[in-house]
Amino acid sequence: MALKKINTVLTAAFILFILWFGAEFILSPETTAPGFGLPSWPSGDGGGFLIIKGIRDVVLALVLSILLVTGHRRALGWVLLVEALAAYGDMTTVLAHHGSAATAFGVHGLTATLMVVNGLLLMRETREVASAPAAPAPQPA
Repeated sequence: MALKKINTVLTAAFILFILWFGAEFILSPETTAPGFGLPSWPSGDGGGFLIIKGIRDVVLALVLSILLVTGHRRALGWVLLVEALAAYGDMTTVLAHHGSAATAFGVHGLTATLMVVNGLLLMRETREVASAPAAPAPQPA
């Protein structure tokens, strides 16, 4: 399978996963939150922050979707690399708040690392295009 097809399938899988996870946090944060890895439910009106996390995830997926659909593959690679920071941030948050280390590393850390790999593969795929010299413009006769 060509690198471009592999990258497209991986990126589409990330988009669907992030959309699904974000939608779950928006629609039913009380059932989705325990899988995030934090040890306790937010107190008071803290449940609203879970919906904010869901909205963040949906927006991240939409940005990736737009770049994939419009064919901006090099930008897609860069955005995957940057968006991996959100997943690494989630991992760090879970660990800093004495949450499940297995979830922190196994869900958030693994997701972030796979996003980095996918981003680097996209950068590799587009390396030749980015480094190729532009064709000279035709001169009027």
